[in-house]
Amino acid sequence: MKEKLVIVESPSKSKTIEKYLGDEYKVVSSKGHIRDLATSGKFGLGVDIENNFEPSYIPLSNKKAVIKELKQEVKNAKHIYLATDPDREGEAISWHLLKELKIPEDSYSRVLFHEITKDKIIEAMKHEGKIDDFLVHSQETRRILDRIIGFRLSKLMQRKTSGKSAGRVQSVALKLIVDREREIEAFIPEEYWTITTHFDSFDANLFAYLNKKIELKTEEDANQVLAKISSTYTLLNKEEKKKNKKARPPFITSTLQQEASTKLGFPAKKTMSIAQKLYEGIELENGPVGLITYMRTDSVRLSDEFIGSVNHYIEETFGRDYIGFAKAQKKQENVQDAHEAIRPTSILRTPESVKKFLSNDEYKLYRFIYIRALASLMKDASVLQTTLIFDNQDYQFKATGQVLVFDGYLKVYKDYESSEDKILPELKEDTLESTDVEKEQHFTKPPARYTEAKLIQDLEELGIGRPSTYAKIIDTIKERDYVTVEEKKFVPTEIGFETTDKLQEFFSDLINVEYTRNMENDLDKIADEHIDHVKVLQDFYQIFEPKVEYAFETMEKKAPVETGEVCPNCGSPMVIKRGRFGEFEACSNYPECKYIKKEEKQVTEIVSCPLCKTGMLVERKTKRGKIFYGCSHYPKCKAATWDLPTGEVCPECGSLLVQKNDVVECSSKTCEYKKN
Repeated sequence: MKEKLVIVESPSKSKTIEKYLGDEYKVVSSKGHIRDLATSGKFGLGVDIENNFEPSYIPLSNKKAVIKELKQEVKNAKHIYLATDPDREGEAISWHLLKELKIPEDSYSRVLFHEITKDKIIEAMKHEGKIDDFLVHSQETRRILDRIIGFRLSKLMQRKTSGKSAGRVQSVALKLIVDREREIEAFIPEEYWTITTHFDSFDANLFAYLNKKIELKTEEDANQVLAKISSTYTLLNKEEKKKNKKARPPFITSTLQQEASTKLGFPAKKTMSIAQKLYEGIELENGPVGLITYMRTDSVRLSDEFIGSVNHYIEETFGRDYIGFAKAQKKQENVQDAHEAIRPTSILRTPESVKKFLSNDEYKLYRFIYIRALASLMKDASVLQTTLIFDNQDYQFKATGQVLVFDGYLKVYKDYESSEDKILPELKEDTLESTDVEKEQHFTKPPARYTEAKLIQDLEELGIGRPSTYAKIIDTIKERDYVTVEEKKFVPTEIGFETTDKLQEFFSDLINVEYTRNMENDLDKIADEHIDHVKVLQDFYQIFEPKVEYAFETMEKKAPVETGEVCPNCGSPMVIKRGRFGEFEACSNYPECKYIKKEEKQVTEIVSCPLCKTGMLVERKTKRGKIFYGCSHYPKCKAATWDLPTGEVCPECGSLLVQKNDVVECSSKTCEYKKN
């Protein structure tokens, strides 16, 4: 029996930390949340509205065995260290562990691991404290708000519209997408023309007439200019100006999601999943180590220790001229600043040195994080910008070019930020003959649809939600069929428009950017300024619930769409309805007639089954719509896999071989076979 017990969230993190702490500690995992709000009481909220919004918690159904094991571990230990993630949600999980496991107040400590490296883990254990009740209140209030809004509005949408759900932040994010689509639909393009003159080695563009900006609205305007100008251009002015290009700050959660989306093509969910692994620990030559600091942060601050080590590395690797001599970052408004920026735990662990221990995607993300943090502490790049102004019959033309004088941070960041030289020639005379001049028609363009990166950027800038929730929000609006993705851009569906319009008709003063931002500020104040969390809930509910009740009474229910067929039982029109698992066809005379048309299942055959050798591996779907592959002779043959089968069997264990990305490997979780 070990006297000291450490409880973390992640099983992989628990193994890493146990190796660092030594024999007197046992490190176990709660595997995330262990309990949540019940679905009992008024409206199934699990919250006693009349009793100061007292929440009722129950263990998660899939965590009962975990809780039983943890209770036994707690019983056997003399002191318990609650070491869940160092943020509000992690604080709440520690509080739930404290209550559910009935840990005595004098028998526990709260510790925070910002880096999963040996020296930082040992150092963190020296700074034990207690659970911050105000952080817990803030997170609990967020959860209660989301439950009330989610349950009440989702029930309303399901009853009155084709929508499946609504939410405090989800519905505002959807509204941004819908509003942008309506801007695009309403946009009327305007015609304009440009004139470009070509010289031997560069081009110049018309920008002014008599030193005032000129706009060419029609082809006739362009033709009038072309009729007046000659082929001879006189140099009016040459200006050379040295400009500095500053490196971007190190990543925070939102910028990591945005940049990984645009530069690496990673969805936010994938980025956060990989970052979690890099934080929790990767098995290197000398054991497991966390490669990056905690990945849920809104601060660009870097520790003095890290800055010092990077400055030394820059000097040794690139020379002293490349050191940026970073100043301490000031805390920005609406930034919690509880953690440093996302950075490598050691600048000496270069991406190339750990590449062989990482998957391809893990390497790409680690390299991006590493290079971004390194570049942020390097000197500015310098460019010499040249501008030439020419005159032709009082029309002014401009040519610009730039040359990189000092690469600075671009020495390492050039793969992620282009900086091409555009050299203008030295002119020996003040007049120049053009080789050609051309006019070109253009039309103004509507605002672009939201990409995942742009939506995350706007949510952050508007103060809506938290960066750690953005991936889930995006997943939800896609899963609910509120948006489709076309060319990596969000396009709202008919259901998305309908849901947004109904919510705006009845809840425009609550489901909007300003109210949602103010609510986020109130949640921050609960944590930071210790305002009364119960009053925040009361003030909200007094406005919200009457609106919900009014909407249930007066919102017009959408008529179901008829299919054109009649019910074979009673002759009533058949209609399309929506259920938990998608659309289905049913009789419009429900509940008098309960006829439902059975779906004709179409089976896609993939390959011959290599196990029974007589059936086919076919594409199937679970009740929840998730695709898997199973043998057509089930239940006689139980061959099945989530991944695409190759039609071969593993030579080591006999399970199905499957295709994962570019690798063929065994589908069994206990077999590590990979085909060369």
